[in-house]
Amino acid sequence: MGEKRYPSPSSPCEEFKGSVCIHTDKVYDSCKDKDCIEDARVFLTACGQELIDKAVNVKCRKAEIIWAFPDVEPIPFNKGYFTVDIKFFFKITLDVFLGVGKPTTVEGLATFDKKVILFGSEGAAKIFESRYSYDSFDEQLWQKTNMPKAVVEVVDPLCLSAKVVDLDDKICCCTDDIDFTTIPECICNVFDDRLVLSGEKKRVFVSIGLFSIVKIERSVQLLIPAIDFCVPQKECTTSCDDSPCDLFDKICFPFDEFFPPEREDCDFDDRDHDHGHCCRD
Repeated sequence: MGEKRYPSPSSPCEEFKGSVCIHTDKVYDSCKDKDCIEDARVFLTACGQELIDKAVNVKCRKAEIIWAFPDVEPIPFNKGYFTVDIKFFFKITLDVFLGVGKPTTVEGLATFDKKVILFGSEGAAKIFESRYSYDSFDEQLWQKTNMPKAVVEVVDPLCLSAKVVDLDDKICCCTDDIDFTTIPECICNVFDDRLVLSGEKKRVFVSIGLFSIVKIERSVQLLIPAIDFCVPQKECTTSCDDSPCDLFDKICFPFDEFFPPEREDCDFDDRDHDHGHCCRD
């Protein structure tokens, strides 16, 4: 007997062998957005704030997303729709200029609150799950109502600008815009030192551009056509004792790094107006 051959799931010509029922998360509604966050205050560490108080200028080097906390609540009198409140936490890296010479790098925290309305349908069933925990009884997990869940996809934002403001300046009307009691401990642990809450002489504000996708999902059962089980065809690659030059010989030459696309390959009229990048096939 010959070796059994399994059809490729990507082959459109294979005959379906039947239907199977799967449990998965279905997207009921989603939206994409780009936010220009202007003059977001950066809360610095104690060491960073000491440098900022002496700074003559600052430059935003990098902005990174630490975490996003979404919260889903039903909208009264509008069944099936939900508000998704999202709080973003950013790690901001700044170059601080104390005068002529090399700048000093400091880090701080910035936040942003966003709210969207999406359709999530209705569900009143109570959900019970059993998760096995070693050396203990099965724990029954349940939730009171069948609420949908929010999923937030985001990339590291673009750091557009930064400025330092002296609190003694008469035109400054800066106020605190964050409650530090609401900052999770895991966010604070990202920084090496405590964040300064008050007593500073100068403050830093940044403007950043944020791209995000928000989705509302529900756990559902779907009936889908099936071809066969997904049997791996690729052999596992294990570590070997090849020399560094032998490994280097297996790497393809990076032609794209030496030959950027031509103007006709990336015309301005073909840009994605929502994202500002070249749309290539």
